[in-house]
Amino acid sequence: MAIGLKRLGMMAALSLGLGIPAAAQEESTNRVASTTDWSVFEANEPRECWAVTTFTESVNTRDGRVVSVNRGSILLMVFYRPGDDVKGQVAFTGGYPFREGSTVNVTIDGKEFEFYTEGEWAWPPSGKEDSQIVTAMKRGSKAVVTAKSSRGTTTKDTFSLLGFTASVEDAEKRCS
Repeated sequence: MAIGLKRLGMMAALSLGLGIPAAAQEESTNRVASTTDWSVFEANEPRECWAVTTFTESVNTRDGRVVSVNRGSILLMVFYRPGDDVKGQVAFTGGYPFREGSTVNVTIDGKEFEFYTEGEWAWPPSGKEDSQIVTAMKRGSKAVVTAKSSRGTTTKDTFSLLGFTASVEDAEKRCS
């Protein structure tokens, strides 16, 4: 898989513990707005804005049986980082390391997308797919994200898209 420079920069930021993970903290003081199920955050070092939500339902299965598992933050987000020319990049964190070499399947009201994984993070393969996913999210009512953990657990997380359009447009405006 060829990874673009913007994606490579995101991976570097994630591996250093900068950027999205710090930005995604739910109790962050950077929260500047919220609309229904989505929130908008803003930071200055580096300059970035993002819309984020957490799951409304989560089902974890192993060998066809529902199991209880401990997971970290489970977040779906879209972010903007003008200094890196990042506009509308979609990202998902499942709260656990994904199975190496696996992909994450995202279904938005019947339309399917595939995300690549690295550690605990997943994102579309290019900016073109980011744009298609953002458009689908604006039109949709829910997103269902299915992934496999490094331990073999299949997770199925459902996210509400109520408030997505207002939040993502707010984040884009703040970082335009």
